Amino acid sequence: MISVVMPVRNAAASLPAALDSLFAQTLGDFEIVAVDDGSTDGGATRAVLRAHARRDARLRVLDRPHGGIVAALTAGLAAARGDAIARMDADDVCHPRRLERQAAFLDAHPEVGLVSCLAAFGGDPEAARGYKAHLDWANGLVTPGDIRLGLFRESPLPHPTVMFRAELPGRLGGYRQGPFPEDYELWLRWSEAGVAMAKLPEALVVWNDPPGRLSRTDPRYDPEAFHRIKAGYLARQLARINPHHPTILVAGAGRITRRRAEHLLAHGVAITAWLDIDPRKVGKVVAGRPVLALSEVPPPSACFVVPYVASRGATEDIAAFLTRRGFVLGRSFLPAA
Repeated sequence: MISVVMPVRNAAASLPAALDSLFAQTLGDFEIVAVDDGSTDGGATRAVLRAHARRDARLRVLDRPHGGIVAALTAGLAAARGDAIARMDADDVCHPRRLERQAAFLDAHPEVGLVSCLAAFGGDPEAARGYKAHLDWANGLVTPGDIRLGLFRESPLPHPTVMFRAELPGRLGGYRQGPFPEDYELWLRWSEAGVAMAKLPEALVVWNDPPGRLSRTDPRYDPEAFHRIKAGYLARQLARINPHHPTILVAGAGRITRRRAEHLLAHGVAITAWLDIDPRKVGKVVAGRPVLALSEVPPPSACFVVPYVASRGATEDIAAFLTRRGFVLGRSFLPAA
């Protein structure tokens, strides 16, 4: 059986479509554990949940005082009875074959602990260009290897798209509370522990973008929070793959890039120089380190490069340049932005 864990708070408007998309699944053997995280909309959310629970006994509702998404997810995991956990948000919808396809994949691939899928963007692509660009990037990472390396840039796994084996939280720990995105920290921790993560190359979830989405309103999802939490995981990955550890060269010498890259210093990584294409920076000493022209990067036998440039598209350009110079992704360079 599959357990769909769905935290809910003040979601009366979007919840019917989300639940209806689950009730329409071609896989019949599942339950929905909906955790009402202290809704304050005058009982509207609770009324929707109770009405749908009367209609379909596969929906179980947990009423809890407001404790936040991590507390709600933890309560949902504790109540779940399935062999696998599918995540779902109250403002997204599923393709009818989502649960069937993901459950079949886990059955056929015992070496994989988590499977995601592509997601269609349900917001305004112009008004939310950043979110749409992120989703396009995430949809381009499908194989376990691409996902594992992509984790050090951003989260390649939109939370509502995943299904994972129910034994993983008990063995490796579940969601943690802290000043960071709870799903991204979980993917980093499980990946570091050796959990293989895959993705079906099909759009089986519509990822909507309402104005109240937590990733828009909660400081835990600020870009700086992503960089702070991944620094320790990235440092340990560099210790495993960087033949020049602990020294790295960081591609990018701008203020934002430097601030984000310097989170690594607290974890034992030494930044020896910046690489940049801006002639106004090249040849100078910035933050105590020389700025070298990207075109003058030493060969991979002499250095390991971590591209940390924040602007979209820049990392791809740097990666292409390094590849032409003989650098190998995951062996002599690793993007982190």
